[in-house]
Amino acid sequence: MNDADVSKQIQQMVRFIRQEAEEKANEISVSAEEEFNIEKLQLVEAEKKKIRQEYEKKEKQVEIRKKIEYSMQLNASRIKVLQAQDDVVNAMKESASKDLLNVSHDHHVYKRLLKDLIVQSLVRLKEPGVLLRCCKEDLHLVESVLDSAKEEYASKVNVHPPEIIIDDVHLPPGPSHHHGFFHHHAEAHGPFCSGGVVIASRDGKIVFENTLDARLDVAFNKKLPEIRKWLFGQVAA
Repeated sequence: MNDADVSKQIQQMVRFIRQEAEEKANEISVSAEEEFNIEKLQLVEAEKKKIRQEYEKKEKQVEIRKKIEYSMQLNASRIKVLQAQDDVVNAMKESASKDLLNVSHDHHVYKRLLKDLIVQSLVRLKEPGVLLRCCKEDLHLVESVLDSAKEEYASKVNVHPPEIIIDDVHLPPGPSHHHGFFHHHAEAHGPFCSGGVVIASRDGKIVFENTLDARLDVAFNKKLPEIRKWLFGQVAA
């Protein structure tokens, strides 16, 4: 083999090695680009996921704030409705309390009522001796029915007529019309009594309040669910 053949063969080998190298380099470049693209895609997807999660988090926070705000507004509205309902109910009770002042105007009817209240109180206590307290302005009416009330009680429960002592301390007078009905609540101008009696055992351990105001409270509280249903079309909770 002469020098020309050797040179030719070497050139062929060089071309082959160079071609392999170029192919390998190209292969590496393509692979590197693919890996870069995959990594870039993964990074982009990760960022997208992070942004979506952040957005969803903020969206949930907005929804929660909306729900809280709605709930607060709803509660505030309910409170206003309940307050308005209470105002109507209280106005009814105040109106009924005002009407109690007229009960004692008819002395004949009120006298019979006082007797019934005394008898009822005696039946509740069933004591041989009691202390009775009434309004000062009712004193003469109470004294006039006391004996008949004792006899009626004794006949009703089959016992001896009880001893009833009228207390020197009187129940507070009824509210003054001079200041208007809505300005004499007990908490504003002291306690008042629209009529009726309070009877207690001699030792003071048992007290039965049978005033008109106390009876109104009991009747009103008992009928309150019905009153609310009648006024507002629903049974109060």
